[in-house]
Amino acid sequence: MLGLLSLFIFQTTAFAYVPLDRIIAVVNDDVIMQSELEAKMRDVREQIKQQGTRLPPTSIFERQVLDNLVQNRIQLQLASRFGIRVDDETLNRTIGTIAAENQVTLTQFREILEKDGYKYEQFREDIRKEITLSQLRQRQVDSRIVVTEREIDNFLSNQEFQGSHQEEIRLSHILLSLPDDATANEIEQVKQVAAQIREDLLLGADFNEIAKSVSDGGNASNGGDLGWRKIEDIPSLFADYIPEMENGDISELIQSPSGFHIIKITEIRSDEEIIVVQTHARHILIKLDQLVSSEQAKSKLVILKTRLDNGDDFASLAKGNSHDSVSAINGGSLGWASPGELVPEFQQVMDSLEINQISEPFKSSFGWHIVQVLERRDFDNSESVKRGKARAAIRTRKVKEAMQNWTRKLRDEAYVEYRLDSI
Repeated sequence: MLGLLSLFIFQTTAFAYVPLDRIIAVVNDDVIMQSELEAKMRDVREQIKQQGTRLPPTSIFERQVLDNLVQNRIQLQLASRFGIRVDDETLNRTIGTIAAENQVTLTQFREILEKDGYKYEQFREDIRKEITLSQLRQRQVDSRIVVTEREIDNFLSNQEFQGSHQEEIRLSHILLSLPDDATANEIEQVKQVAAQIREDLLLGADFNEIAKSVSDGGNASNGGDLGWRKIEDIPSLFADYIPEMENGDISELIQSPSGFHIIKITEIRSDEEIIVVQTHARHILIKLDQLVSSEQAKSKLVILKTRLDNGDDFASLAKGNSHDSVSAINGGSLGWASPGELVPEFQQVMDSLEINQISEPFKSSFGWHIVQVLERRDFDNSESVKRGKARAAIRTRKVKEAMQNWTRKLRDEAYVEYRLDSI
């Protein structure tokens, strides 16, 4: 009897030290576990650390992350009801793009993830969920947003009245991180290393290469490039330093709880005048379908190209043969096109041609083409760019408002029970 009692006490004591997972939220007919919350908090905490911003109090931070998990779970349930599925081909293509953007192979990317303690299969499922949520939000919110020309006119008029301008700054960033519990001695050591790096940069060292080799920031693999930012969109940690800096300047050391930062202004631009080279070209297109194979389309264009080389009229051949019905009426003319308005394959071939030169047959996503460049000109594209930016700004605001209303409605209609504080 005493032996059984001793065994019971031993088992009870042993089990008392085993952390048990538990339900912390019920979302409709699904649950969120403590382990999910803790994993998500680790990820978000690391992101905040890399951004150099301060974490909110633990209780607030925990609730914010849990609210986000609940919101995503509700939306994933809705996506499932709508039959939104992300197949493996789409998932693999997206992960391949992520690896390419980080300038590593897929195998290297997987090794980096697992070295950082992130299981590759879990990463795949997280990305699958992100794509699913993106497709759902596109269907339910983004696709329903309309921006009118009058809204753009009013937006631009208001900007002019306020005397605002659209100057943008491109920043590069180096972070030397500190551990959460860094001692005064460790802080001083990292500061000295950061100061030496800054000195090297001032003497002409390549910021891009140093960022790749020493920075702990999330953009290190891209040379620390933070991209183009409007003044109001620059992180508050750096905002106070920007007004005193000019293009090419290196900042002082900037200290935050996450470590020591160095920033550089790599470019400055405004929309006051944007000159682009426009091209006036004409083409003949042969589309592919069940009756016309790729080989047949190419062969037909080879024959048409030979006729053009022998003096036949391009406009006449385009009217009689091109499958682009809109341009064919005008002898194949595409009008004046700015860079980026045509598909990349077409743009690349067109840009390689001299005036009046006719290309060899080439393939794009539309089919097979031959193209002739008629004219080129410098064009002030400022107004078009200005209206494009205005359209994007209005759309962003509308999407944000619509997304807030949509998520609030979903949350109100869902059954959610929090058990965060339960024992």
